[in-house]
Amino acid sequence: MTARGEEEAVSSGFVRSYVITGGRGLPDADALSLVTLVTIAPDREMPAHAGPEVRAIWELCSGGYLSVAEVAGHLRQPVGVARLLLQDLAEQGHLIRRKAPPAAQLVDRKILEEVLHGLHVRFG
Repeated sequence: MTARGEEEAVSSGFVRSYVITGGRGLPDADALSLVTLVTIAPDREMPAHAGPEVRAIWELCSGGYLSVAEVAGHLRQPVGVARLLLQDLAEQGHLIRRKAPPAAQLVDRKILEEVLHGLHVRFG
């Protein structure tokens, strides 16, 4: 309880994005797009000064590749914040990045019809 004229202390678990990023500007979207796949490099140890978000990224990405969008979703942070934290880890050599596979090409309809016909002939 606060006395008259005193301000009540803020006790929310919400942390502003600029606190997490240290007030730095967000990185270029070309370096880490939403579909870029990331994982922790093998034989790397978590930095001793890692914050809770970096620790969460470390646990998420240690088991395999996740996209930048998935990491942001799991962190419940804006994509720009996740992108900045991931870029920091990449610059420190802790992160491996892999571009998403290219989009599938359209196949000629005639080829698909021939495959379908062949399947009908073979399997009835």
